[in-house]
Amino acid sequence: MKLLPRLAALLAAVSLYFSPACAQQHSDAIRLNQVGFYPAAPKVAVIVTETGGAFEMKEAKSGKTVLKGALGDARTSQHSGKHTRLADFSAVRKPGTYVIEIAGLGKSAAFAIGGRVHRNVAEAALKGFYYQRASIDLPEKYAGKWARPAGHPDEHVLIHASAVSDGRPENTVISSPRGWYDAGDYNKYIVNSGITMGTLLSLYEDYPLYFEDFNTNIPESNNGVPDLLDEVVWNLRWMLTMQDPADGGVYHKLTNPRFDGTIMPDAAKNPRYVVQKGTAATLDLVAVMAQASRIFKNFDNKFPGLADSCATAAVKGWQWAQKHPEVIYNQGAMNKEFDPDVATGAYGDRSVKDEWIWAACEMYATTGKPEYIQNIDLELQQPMALPTWSQVKTLGYYTLLRSAQTLKLPVGQSEALRKNILSYAGNLVTDLETQPFHTVMGKTAQDYAWGSSSVAANQGIALLYAYRLSNDKKYLHAALDNLDYLLGRNATGYCFLTGFGSKRVMHPHHRLSMADGVADPVPGLLSGGPNPGQQDKCAGYPNKFADESFTDSDCSYASNEIAINWNAPMVYLATALEATMK
Repeated sequence: MKLLPRLAALLAAVSLYFSPACAQQHSDAIRLNQVGFYPAAPKVAVIVTETGGAFEMKEAKSGKTVLKGALGDARTSQHSGKHTRLADFSAVRKPGTYVIEIAGLGKSAAFAIGGRVHRNVAEAALKGFYYQRASIDLPEKYAGKWARPAGHPDEHVLIHASAVSDGRPENTVISSPRGWYDAGDYNKYIVNSGITMGTLLSLYEDYPLYFEDFNTNIPESNNGVPDLLDEVVWNLRWMLTMQDPADGGVYHKLTNPRFDGTIMPDAAKNPRYVVQKGTAATLDLVAVMAQASRIFKNFDNKFPGLADSCATAAVKGWQWAQKHPEVIYNQGAMNKEFDPDVATGAYGDRSVKDEWIWAACEMYATTGKPEYIQNIDLELQQPMALPTWSQVKTLGYYTLLRSAQTLKLPVGQSEALRKNILSYAGNLVTDLETQPFHTVMGKTAQDYAWGSSSVAANQGIALLYAYRLSNDKKYLHAALDNLDYLLGRNATGYCFLTGFGSKRVMHPHHRLSMADGVADPVPGLLSGGPNPGQQDKCAGYPNKFADESFTDSDCSYASNEIAINWNAPMVYLATALEATMK
């Protein structure tokens, strides 16, 4: 493969500059994107300091000064009260490797300026899904030092007492292999797969041409299908097995009764179950299958019949949901009625209105039949909600906007969708000039929810949609700011993507990384990020400030776990910015 030598050389060079061993030489007061910047884009570092002064930008190798400037006015953090100042070096466009130096504070780690500067970030974040695959060996050829034998073949999965149906009594054995491990654990959840798949499929629909040479060195590479779609298919085929063929309902999850210990997948032997069917899981599957069917019909020669299978599953799921419009998954109630008790991630949802909206939009976009949304309140008069696993309606908005011309949406509806997204993005960028790290991420403490890194990434996606709708570069630049946040320009100083940065995450709450005996964690995985809830009671948190409530400790499932629904928007944001800045 032609790209591999180039990528290997680039990663070797990057690791030379960004190795943790060098981190002690760098000033922690200088916070910036630890990977790099595009030549024509804004470039800022944030200095945590009480005093003003000057900064210098120097070539990393020669020490030659290429820019001198003054630090900006003081900004005060609404979370900690600490003061920051900006060092703006946007004027430097020459490709190279540089450092920022400030008298009395020291210098930053080296960073790059260049085209395609985040290409390796985007590829690694997508490759992160390969490392999460269940039911398959990961050989060294593709997985490097993180090679491992297959775990969880899932060919003997039991029907839980909560999930019985005609033809499938309790303890019936079904086969449900493939899929991705959901997070730091080894279970597979339809609801969380829903938003994950919707985000990745939307990335392909928004930037299809970009993936023609986007190679992540997986077993399917160079098969005539974009690696993004090859990776998606691994989880798609698992999702299809989670639908009861008799009635179209979808099991909520495939799980152990309790979480596995800190062991490798091939050592995990506990029985696995599919549990209760629910409306949220079924509608999430409907949405994913509808979207997948319209994408994979263009690859029917590579995946014969897959698009048709997805379309059939979508229709059957829709029909089940119409008969069962609000079956809510309540794990506590289920455990009171059925054995064995299940104590793994619940992904319980109090409302399925948003799942109905998303599924309806995807079915409409795929079939062209407006009856799918005729009786659905799209809630376009409400403020836009950032996508999360429990709030997916905005994925439907993105699809309607993407398909507006094909569907010939009524002008009023199209304009309401446009206004909804632009209003949300406009509120994000308001007062950006006063924010302590010059990011829309963190304007309010609510941004620092569980998985706050995905909040930053999903905000970036919304900003990119606003940019495409308006062509206003303030939205593009704010999306870049949020990528800068994820890669180091934040109150913790950490680059939150494993395998990258001068101050990098080394101890995520991730069983594969904890049990494999390899010092470096599995690369390309997005850490959850600051979470002032600190629900894990881990001892390593520095304080209770919302934007600093993070610890790089494997006990910290509240701030330092990984999850597929967090990685997906990271893939989208980094890749979409690469495609846009190209």
